[in-house]
Amino acid sequence: MKRSATDPLGDTAGVATLGQWLRFAESAYARVGAVSGQVATNAHDEALYLLLRTLRLPLESGPGVLARRLTAAEFGRISAVFRRRLVDRVPAAYLTREAWLGENRFYVDERVIIPRSFFLEIIPQLKMARHEGVRSQLLTSEAEAESWELSPSCSRLRIADVCTGSGCLAVLLARRFPRATVDAIDVSADALAVAKINLAAYRLTRRVRLWRSDIFDAVPEAAYDLIVSNPPYEPSALVAALPAEFRREPRLALDGGADGLDVIRRLLRQARTRLQPRGRVLIEVGGLRTAIRREFRALQPRWLATADGSDCICEIGADALRGWKG
Repeated sequence: MKRSATDPLGDTAGVATLGQWLRFAESAYARVGAVSGQVATNAHDEALYLLLRTLRLPLESGPGVLARRLTAAEFGRISAVFRRRLVDRVPAAYLTREAWLGENRFYVDERVIIPRSFFLEIIPQLKMARHEGVRSQLLTSEAEAESWELSPSCSRLRIADVCTGSGCLAVLLARRFPRATVDAIDVSADALAVAKINLAAYRLTRRVRLWRSDIFDAVPEAAYDLIVSNPPYEPSALVAALPAEFRREPRLALDGGADGLDVIRRLLRQARTRLQPRGRVLIEVGGLRTAIRREFRALQPRWLATADGSDCICEIGADALRGWKG
């Protein structure tokens, strides 16, 4: 297929194999200024993912697949997908109706933000612990674990995932703690409809309960061992300036108000009465570390380490929240 010189994708003359399409797509990403970051960190990986998914080839296909010659029908399907991705700026995850957190696949569509979270690193590190005569406690560091008996299933944990979106974190938490019950909370009915699909796929509809609520406003009183949230935290002006791909995601899931802290403030205020005495709140805050330290200094937030050094998940304990006057 050959397009005119004015076509934003460029001229595909001479493109006959999967590898040639991959190279063509990479240059097209640069030519039109397409931005990665929602399903992959670079154009090569995202383009390869779209090619393999479009042709229904395994994602683990080896380098040899790049020599595969394309039929006219396959070429047409690929062209249509990349036109939607690079001209219409539809995110790759919305084209394939899936997103991955590690090895975990989740259904997604335009009703939810595309899952991407540092909680993928943090959740596997979380531990449950107990002492004789002391209620089970969640631990978030090896230092805390020294004098405790560890077990991911030693008691029936209660967990809340606030701003659950697609339900991905609720699924990861329920799988990490197989005897836990999880309340997955979101203000968006559309998001909860997507979360319901993912809970069914992981057979977790009995242990994870969905609540339509603005934070805890419509959720029955409960004392949680752990509250997790990846809330909207981008300042409004930044959301308006995001690349086109990111502006395709629901603004409700991105916009944290003028300074990005609107939802976080309300979450922390409500968490004061929603935690067990030894409970914790874990919040992913993106680039707001300085703002969190400044505004919530009295809560003594502790930052959990991530592999890239961004350390953007803060932990706040119930004891600090109880005395907080915010």
